[in-house]
Amino acid sequence: MSLNESLDKVLTRYKELEALMSEGGSSGEKIARLGKEYSDLGPVVAAVNAYRKAQTDAKGMADLLADPATDPDMRELAEEEYRELKERLPALERQMQVLLLPKDEADEKNAILEVRAGTGGDEAALFAADLFRMYQRYAEIHGWRFEVMSVNETGIGGYKEAIATISGTDVFARLKFESGVHRVQRIPVTESGGRIHTSAATVAVMPEAEEVDVDIDEKDLRIDVFRASGPGGQSVNTTDSAVRITHLPTGLVVIQQDEKSQHKNRAKAMKVLRARLYERERQIRDEARAAQRKGQVGSGDRSERIRTYNFPQGRVTDHRINLTLHKLERVMGGELDELMDALITDDQARRLSEIA
Repeated sequence: MSLNESLDKVLTRYKELEALMSEGGSSGEKIARLGKEYSDLGPVVAAVNAYRKAQTDAKGMADLLADPATDPDMRELAEEEYRELKERLPALERQMQVLLLPKDEADEKNAILEVRAGTGGDEAALFAADLFRMYQRYAEIHGWRFEVMSVNETGIGGYKEAIATISGTDVFARLKFESGVHRVQRIPVTESGGRIHTSAATVAVMPEAEEVDVDIDEKDLRIDVFRASGPGGQSVNTTDSAVRITHLPTGLVVIQQDEKSQHKNRAKAMKVLRARLYERERQIRDEARAAQRKGQVGSGDRSERIRTYNFPQGRVTDHRINLTLHKLERVMGGELDELMDALITDDQARRLSEIA
């Protein structure tokens, strides 16, 4: 299908939706579904119309310039406008093509963030805590809700593991490229010799799944309750409120013990389990495509080293897109948009090249 045929198809569908919505008589659920599709197509239609108007205007200016009867003043204006239009057209075309790319169904969902300490002992745990706070600040900058679900502390300010729910507009769309191994190079506060150490933490960002997204059979679950404990094993609760849920078919295990209520811990654990199962299904479904682009932005491979935070040199390097920013302090303070925008742009460019 040619580009023009694709554009005609979009415009035709937009008009069909307008007609269907004005007819009435449909159920509330159908009207809501049509309304969402209509709303989603709105920006695409606006981009198509802007692109085609620029094309038409450029042709009109070209015709004027080709006409020997065009007076000099008009010709000068036409030349300037034609030049401006020709410069704008590539950007308008790319904007339109990006909007026409197939949408990731999970982009509009909220996200479950998991940060775990990797290699590097106490320093890795301290770095995991730094990353967790970095994402918390990023959420605050965007006006998103950041709800800490569980934190497994080391006792010296580090995190062995921390999980949070992030809610808001375009949360997963912005954060989905963060999954992978994050490496830090710095002098640990516990290092008296002043040597630079390399440590790592693993980040997983999963779309928050609704019950309709994932079908979990109660018979597939083993649920154990036990007494919660804090760092070093000290008791933090006198009742069996901690919950461990094991999904028997996959072997996935989720533990929640932050709440004093067993019911609340179970609800949180189910939310995390649902997200992990949903992400697992997404990864299996996209396995062949991910294998073809291993090491690129969209692979979502958690074993892949994606970024290095070098404290002595004050720089952050994203290895997937070879982008280095010399503003480490600001990045750790939550100013991640430059990285996010570059990753999203790279992903769009790759997907456009695949359909070209």
